[in-house]
Amino acid sequence: MTEQKATQPEEEALRHAQKMAKKKAARDKIMATKEGEKGLIIVHTGAGKGKSSSAFGMILRCIAHEMPCAVVQFIKGAWSTGERTLIEAHFGDLCQFYAMGEGFTWETQDKERDIAAARRGWEKAKELIRDERNQMVVLDEINIALRYDYLPVSEVVEFLATEKPAMTHVVLTGRNAKEELIEIADLVTEMTLVKHPFRSGIKGQKGVEF
Repeated sequence: MTEQKATQPEEEALRHAQKMAKKKAARDKIMATKEGEKGLIIVHTGAGKGKSSSAFGMILRCIAHEMPCAVVQFIKGAWSTGERTLIEAHFGDLCQFYAMGEGFTWETQDKERDIAAARRGWEKAKELIRDERNQMVVLDEINIALRYDYLPVSEVVEFLATEKPAMTHVVLTGRNAKEELIEIADLVTEMTLVKHPFRSGIKGQKGVEF
């Protein structure tokens, strides 16, 4: 009996299956060495959009897993945002939300006032991070406060290194993250700006920017 020769699509399917099997075996081997867990210091920075959006995505994951968490908003606290409205209206039992900022520095035009707002935000942040019930704390736009030296980066770095509970995740967002912060972080993502509608005269829109 003559053996039937495989068709080209069948040969391609077989090669693909073999390739994926090798990839899975390699991946499984890597994953077998990854057993540890720890509270991460996570930095979202860069000129591109998505830093805060990504952080709030993680907060929603925590809420979905019924993990207590918290948000402190530096700078943007004066804005009414969809994420704040949603969390405060429906998930306040799981996520504490503190809007501590008063707007960008060009809006307040008062450096001392900006410094005072940043300090209040940082004191609240430390309180929330020290509370081990909170499994994630997002410090939204704290990098802006650090960039303008409203808070000493050395103080923030020292606190995270010495006082953050071992299993608490802390997420710090905002462009121009300080090198000292990047150095101690476990995960750093830089959002790259390729194209933005603002440059074409389109203002920030509900559901996209806030």
